[in-house]
Amino acid sequence: MAKESPSLSSSMSSVLRAYAAPIFIFVLAMFFQLFLLPRSFPTSHYDVLGVKTYGSVDDVREAYEAIASKWNSDSGDARPADFIKIQYAYELLTNPVWKRDYDLYAIDESLHITEELEKQYAMEDFAKIKTPLLEAVSYGFMAITSQDFASKFQDSKPWLIQLYSSGSNSSAQFSMAWRRIVDLLDGVANHAMVELGDVRLVTYLAEKKTTGQVLFRNGLPSIVAFPPQCKTADCLIRFEGELSTDAVTDWFATTVLELPRVFYHTKETLVPKFLAKVPPNKVRVILFSQTGERATPSVRQAAKDYWNFASLTYVLWREEDASFWWNALEVESAPAMVIMKDPGLKPVVYHGSGNRTWFLDILEQNKQLQLPQLSSTTSMELGCDARGYSRAGFETATWYCAVLVGRQSTELNKMRETMCRVQDALSNHDESDEASKDPSVAPAASAHKNKRLTLAWLDGEVQSKYCFFYVQSETSYDTCGTRKSPIDVPRILIIRYHRNATESANVEKKSSNWPKTVWESEADDVDPAAQLVVSYDGPAETPEIIKWLSKMVEDGDSKNLPFYRAKTPELVPESTEPMRSGVPKSVKATQALLRLWNRIKDYLADPRMGPTLLLGALLSAGSVWLTRSRAIQQPVQTTQQSSTNQSDNNTEEEKKKERKRRNAKGEEAPASITDNEPKDAVQILSSGSDSD
Repeated sequence: MAKESPSLSSSMSSVLRAYAAPIFIFVLAMFFQLFLLPRSFPTSHYDVLGVKTYGSVDDVREAYEAIASKWNSDSGDARPADFIKIQYAYELLTNPVWKRDYDLYAIDESLHITEELEKQYAMEDFAKIKTPLLEAVSYGFMAITSQDFASKFQDSKPWLIQLYSSGSNSSAQFSMAWRRIVDLLDGVANHAMVELGDVRLVTYLAEKKTTGQVLFRNGLPSIVAFPPQCKTADCLIRFEGELSTDAVTDWFATTVLELPRVFYHTKETLVPKFLAKVPPNKVRVILFSQTGERATPSVRQAAKDYWNFASLTYVLWREEDASFWWNALEVESAPAMVIMKDPGLKPVVYHGSGNRTWFLDILEQNKQLQLPQLSSTTSMELGCDARGYSRAGFETATWYCAVLVGRQSTELNKMRETMCRVQDALSNHDESDEASKDPSVAPAASAHKNKRLTLAWLDGEVQSKYCFFYVQSETSYDTCGTRKSPIDVPRILIIRYHRNATESANVEKKSSNWPKTVWESEADDVDPAAQLVVSYDGPAETPEIIKWLSKMVEDGDSKNLPFYRAKTPELVPESTEPMRSGVPKSVKATQALLRLWNRIKDYLADPRMGPTLLLGALLSAGSVWLTRSRAIQQPVQTTQQSSTNQSDNNTEEEKKKERKRRNAKGEEAPASITDNEPKDAVQILSSGSDSD
């Protein structure tokens, strides 16, 4: 046997390597067309009955009766599996709603019944199979249509929409859960339902395959949501989880509304994980739950709206812990709501469950600490800002602000508790009572009642510049700035603000066109209200503090004190507690991978993929052939060019040899054939010549 030549073998291997990509694409196209695609298009129910696709109900009945009459005459050849498929197809295609859903959206949610019945009656006679196989359901809600869809989106609220079918058994089972979801979203979002009969609106809202066909990937019902400010289908979000009340509401609150979560704590973790981590300027709200269900969207929305004022948490009520909660917070039973404000104050407890309005009213009433914190956001509101005015109104010329200053410590918490008692005593002071007309209390109580006296506290570490501006003493570092020693000394200051009408008018007249000197500019850059500050040095007792406040108010109102204005340092913004809202990054990555996999499966079920891959194989093969053809023609052209160059070189060498031979004989070649005149040459003039 002759051995294959090495040149032929290398030539075949080079051809295979060159055409490897086209061959691979061709094999992939054949595999897709012959194996993958048929699985995506199983036999339809029309094919089972021998009826053309989308045939009428009458055609279905006629075909079924023909098959039934044939089976009645000869039932020996009938198999239970065939009867189940035919009976199922007949019942599905003769129900108008089921037939519409199957024809338009390829919905066949009861197909699993055929597999169960085939296993049950595998060894039985088909006559023993109970019919009908399917149980028809019919229910309906107030659904919106494509005509009034646009008019619904007038406000900026988010929308939750359910796509359902009036003949769908799964939609009917989800109806009770949907009513509960609607109740939980009351006041937070709008809701609507769309029946599959409105083809135009369903096509606009539903997911679509790569071919443009409507797709319900997870069956019916399908849940979609429009986030706030979203008006088109380009920004809607689809629910892809399990259809339950908890799953849908949590998805809507987290993904669509991006609301913060409200976590549960036990009696062991409540103090270290919640109470100790809440900033001192926020109210603590504890909600006791009897069921342990997740926080509702309305509670999570309230947690977001009141984030700068309050922090919320849940506690699951257990009967074995009842005595503990009664001793700690005086909670008798669940549901209950506990509000904890300033340190040392008794918590406020509300028993029972109310609606959303009741819950929000309680939060609004208790969002502020009893002794408010002086900060960049509250200084104007409290009247403790030399650039602003009194809480009593713009016409008030003199007002006061008593501020407790200190670093976060146990000592500060005790003084805050004392200042709360001072505030309660001033608020409860009754001027109509003869015994209450104590000159040591009346001035401060009257100023507090008329909103000319405000009590507040200041974080001396965060607001260090502001604190050092008012506390100017050798021991100011015990109160203000970063803690440098274990000593913390809270101080009580009273600031008298006074506005002079003449001076205020002069401050406002700064529209001069002439340039100002450096000294004039610095003199004008001051606060409009004059300030005088006095520090309290007495005992930390409520009556003594009240007497001191009354003395300061009385002197400030009666004495002619100097009008001194200065530039007060700005209050720096307090570092707020970070709001963890939305979907975590790990969950987003998982959802992105799931969407990518679903898109790949859609392409694998696209009938256009086979011809597209085949066309790609042909184009790739043609490109390879064209490239190889050019590579083969290039050496031939090079050989021809080299032979031409060789002949030209030979001719040039022959000419050189001829010139050398003539030079050796003494002959020179004429420059041209017309240089030497022949001997027999005669000049002939034409008849039209002008010569004589």
